[in-house]
Amino acid sequence: MTAEPTPRAVVAAAAVAPATTAIRSPGLLAQLRQILGALYASPLGKTLLSLAIGIVVVVAATSYGQIRLNAWNKAFYDALSRRDLKDFMFQLGVFALIAGVLLILNVGQRWLTETLKVRLREGLVSDLVGHWMVPRRAFWLAHAGEMGVNPDQRMTDDTMVLCNLSTDLAVGLLQATILFVSFAGILWVLSEDFSFRIGGADYAVPGFMLWAAVIYAGFGSLLSYFVGRSLIGRSSNRYAREADLRFSLVRINEHLDGISLASGEADERRRIESSLGDVIAAMRRLVRGWTNLTWVTAGFGWITIVAPIVVAAPLFFSGKLSFGGLMAAAAAFTQAQTSLRWFVDNFSIIADWRATLLRVAGFRQALTANEKQLDFDSRITYVEGAPGTLKIANLKIESPAGRDMLKEQDIVISAGERVLITADAGTGKTLLFRALAALWPWGAGQVTSPAGEQIFYMPRGTPYLPSGTLREILAYPLQVSSFADASYARSLQRLGLERLVSMLDSSRRWDRELSQDEQLSLAFARIVLQAPPWVLIDDAFGSLDDDVLAHVVDVFAKELAHTGVIHIGGSVQGKEAMFSRVLHLVKTPASAS
Repeated sequence: MTAEPTPRAVVAAAAVAPATTAIRSPGLLAQLRQILGALYASPLGKTLLSLAIGIVVVVAATSYGQIRLNAWNKAFYDALSRRDLKDFMFQLGVFALIAGVLLILNVGQRWLTETLKVRLREGLVSDLVGHWMVPRRAFWLAHAGEMGVNPDQRMTDDTMVLCNLSTDLAVGLLQATILFVSFAGILWVLSEDFSFRIGGADYAVPGFMLWAAVIYAGFGSLLSYFVGRSLIGRSSNRYAREADLRFSLVRINEHLDGISLASGEADERRRIESSLGDVIAAMRRLVRGWTNLTWVTAGFGWITIVAPIVVAAPLFFSGKLSFGGLMAAAAAFTQAQTSLRWFVDNFSIIADWRATLLRVAGFRQALTANEKQLDFDSRITYVEGAPGTLKIANLKIESPAGRDMLKEQDIVISAGERVLITADAGTGKTLLFRALAALWPWGAGQVTSPAGEQIFYMPRGTPYLPSGTLREILAYPLQVSSFADASYARSLQRLGLERLVSMLDSSRRWDRELSQDEQLSLAFARIVLQAPPWVLIDDAFGSLDDDVLAHVVDVFAKELAHTGVIHIGGSVQGKEAMFSRVLHLVKTPASAS
């Protein structure tokens, strides 16, 4: 049950969502441009940019402090080697000053980083929800294949992981880059006159320690890539299977009555175990990938303990470095190669980030793409016409099951008219309802809606009751203040719901507390309250008890006498007089297909 305050010509144009199978997955750079562009264009764009600039400044200042700390190493260890107590105490004071400043910078960086994560998630989720909640788009996406499955997972868990990992990886890469640039110069200066003696000849290798760090880290990065590249696909598959499991659990929780009455617990348990088995299988594949990658990352980690000393040892034994210089050179080498090893140390995290980026960017592309959802050539045209008149011309509805049509070709329904549409066996009544509501535009013909006039849509089955108070449910999607207080009580009383008047301001799970008849009555009470000029109903009258139906027919004869009604479904026994005209939904003849 939905209200339509927006002109349907705009709605139909805005609602186009693609079939995900028809969308080509963009590359990494295109995905990054898409997400970053959306964030920058959001209301939080300037805030995000300011936080990013602040992080760059703090990281640069921290890197400078680490350079000063590396220079302090030489003076401190030289003081130790000379057994100079006075200089030793002075260097401790210098260390306290440098460490204190670095501590402040570390705290500031943590605050900026965590704040950036929060703001990134706020901006990204707001952007996705904004596109998802374009009129009709969420419905279309839900019928668009795999990309429309579990959108909640992509907008909650996936965005959280993406924002957290993006921030951590970006800050880590920035630190690594600045540190490498800083310490590369130090390593070059320390080893600019290095040479090897082979066979009585000296071979100069300027910047030997710098090249050693580059080769060492580069070999580790390549090895990590080849060993761990499968983690991207495995991580993406794991997130998809986790979403399926959560959906299964939520679905069971929403249908406990039916499951319990049918004694279907054992069957549902098998379904859950099947979904859980898929998750476990995906996790096992990830475990194997992580294990293989750990051989590389841990192996390089252990070698790194001695690698800096081994690389700097030739300079020390040749007398070109003091013991303090050796420690400073080793520390500089460690910083440089650690920066270069960023890819090695973070490859499993990068794979996780790449998988979530793929899911979020793919979902956003599906929301914003403007392609046909299905492969039907024809489309129904939706336009706006004069107020007080709804026109349906040569309407045909196409679906994978075939093509249906309204037997009457040029239909004009005037304000206040009551029309019943009956359907032959095998025809799609619900598809007709969706076609008239611009949810299913595949077929042929034209629907002309009255410009500026609200159309209420009441779908088949139990109506949707949004969370909130009964007053908010009755006013939905308008504001509670749009109607007088007395109108709420009167609308409930007219549908035999007097007992709910005292609970108008109570927030409960009304979809669980009210019976189906009461929920349907509440939907009609909502129509009484808002008094729309048009109501389109998908076979709801046939679901009503006689006493409820009597209330409904009475309000349409009195309070809603000027409301145009189109009811799709069988005739209402004993109430045929309510309708002034009957239309017919039939199968399209083969010659007209």
